[in-house]
Amino acid sequence: MQAALHTATHTAPVSTARTWTGRIISALAVLFLLFDGAIKVLQLAPAVEVSAQLGYSAPVTLGLGILTLACLAVYLLPRTAPLGAVLLTGYLGGAIATHVRLGSPAFSVAFPLLLGALLWGGLSLRDARLRALITSRQ
Repeated sequence: MQAALHTATHTAPVSTARTWTGRIISALAVLFLLFDGAIKVLQLAPAVEVSAQLGYSAPVTLGLGILTLACLAVYLLPRTAPLGAVLLTGYLGGAIATHVRLGSPAFSVAFPLLLGALLWGGLSLRDARLRALITSRQ
């Protein structure tokens, strides 16, 4: 049983170039989300002001910052990275919905979509299991 499970989940190794490309792409999104979460947790004036313009109070901004950093921590652990990507996708979907509701400019709507694409694209380049799951044909 154990041998069958091992061979069924075995995937081809990921090349070094692909892994590093995935890490760099992921790092772009991670650095932005780390900055965004940190300024919200620290309750820095720009974060609180922008959040207020979006309709979120300071306590909600703090909660969003904690949520961002928690989801990011899940994403940064290799074993739980796909779960972190799913959680961050939901978070970014909320950001998109907020901007659509307020009639924000197109860039404000598209930026969370771009972040999600970077998160998933980077993860798929560095995680052969995810790539195999996405590309499997049954």
